[in-house]
Amino acid sequence: MTDEQLRSDVDAFVDEVWEDVVRDIDLLVRHDSVEDLAHAEPGRPWGPAANDALVEAERMAERLGLEVTDLDGYLGFADVPGASGPERYLATIAHTDIVPTGEGWHFPPLEVTRKDGMLIGRGVADDKGPFVLSLYAAAYFARRAAAGEELPYTLRCIIGNNEETGMGDVPYYLERYPEPLFCFSPDAEFPLICGEKGLYGGEFTSGPVAGERIVELAGGTVSNAIPGRASALVRADAAALPAAERVAVEDAGEGLARVTATGIGGHASMPAGTVNAIGVLARYLLANDLAGDGERPFLELLATLTEDAYGRAAGVAATDDKFGDLTLVAGVVRTEGGRFVQTVDSRFPTSTTAEDITARLGELARAHGCAYEASRGESPFYVSPDSPEVHALLDTYAEYTGREGRAFTIGGGTYARHFRRACAFGPQDPADELPGWVGGEHGPDEGVSEEAMRRALKIYIVSIARLMELEL
Repeated sequence: MTDEQLRSDVDAFVDEVWEDVVRDIDLLVRHDSVEDLAHAEPGRPWGPAANDALVEAERMAERLGLEVTDLDGYLGFADVPGASGPERYLATIAHTDIVPTGEGWHFPPLEVTRKDGMLIGRGVADDKGPFVLSLYAAAYFARRAAAGEELPYTLRCIIGNNEETGMGDVPYYLERYPEPLFCFSPDAEFPLICGEKGLYGGEFTSGPVAGERIVELAGGTVSNAIPGRASALVRADAAALPAAERVAVEDAGEGLARVTATGIGGHASMPAGTVNAIGVLARYLLANDLAGDGERPFLELLATLTEDAYGRAAGVAATDDKFGDLTLVAGVVRTEGGRFVQTVDSRFPTSTTAEDITARLGELARAHGCAYEASRGESPFYVSPDSPEVHALLDTYAEYTGREGRAFTIGGGTYARHFRRACAFGPQDPADELPGWVGGEHGPDEGVSEEAMRRALKIYIVSIARLMELEL
């Protein structure tokens, strides 16, 4: 098949299946597939809701003619067998788990809304929508195989189920199966991501001070998202508290007031344009003397952590020529056992280390009368942008968009970092402008352009066809 014939065939395929694609995205979005370890069990290691989404995805794959394997509920995969056999295969990997929906939605978060060429719903961008694209890309080759065409390599569509909270599913897979010859993850942006910053996390814990003036602090839903909402229950007369931008105060009865701060949420790796609600709340409480002597240092710590999103105020700033600036985000604040706890998420370049970050944040904790413990530290990931596999993907992107295909690095973490030969490849494109009412990943009103998703599906199919032609 010539290049022109391939593109024409792919165009016809996408036109034929598109309504099915949207329907299947909706089927997945209807699952509130947030990790729930409290209800985990054998066969459902990430909880029942996450497993339900995985099972739904596996059913889709079977319906589309792929050979499906469920790996003990950790993840699944769906194959189009090729001449190489199951040991030598090309792969895509996407995920069916999500972050909590959170607040601030103008559309139903757990169903797909089609409006003005957009698809809105939790997971349409990250990563249920892209997963469905990868599944239908595999279905295209399953159709060709059913017509008698033998693929040079087995094509495997890996269905992840624990990307948002730790990626514990991929190590389980790699302990049992060989790595793919090459793999891409449709879980990021075009043109192509060849490197990812190091991933770091930890927690600050105050002394036993909660309740002095502040009965409760609460904000954020997951550590890898900038919170759009945070609140405090304080011992104060609500009527006597002043108004402030992004802050609402209401009487909570029995001499208590509820102070609620509203920010602008977003993904921890992309803090530009966000406003951390925890910082807004901490500064209001400090400015209005709503903290006891023992509580004040913790609020001052929160103010320092949220002064900027690049670790400057916290003393951990770093940068390099591949990855740019370190990011540091205060994600979730909670009250636990009479103490306040604050999580932090950092994405770091090669010019620092997890150990260096831990040392500095430990010093910061001690200066504010707190304890600090690191919970995660993974080194940066980088693959050469000059490999033939990367060139095949970038060339396809350029043909379909008319834009130059250049690899870049990010602060987010995708499944690609777990493989030796891998990258993240779309489907979102920064060159595509979205309406102001469409939200981003991890935020309210998460949305994608339907036309951009159609184009991405074509890019994925043609890219896989070209990978099949390489000597790997």
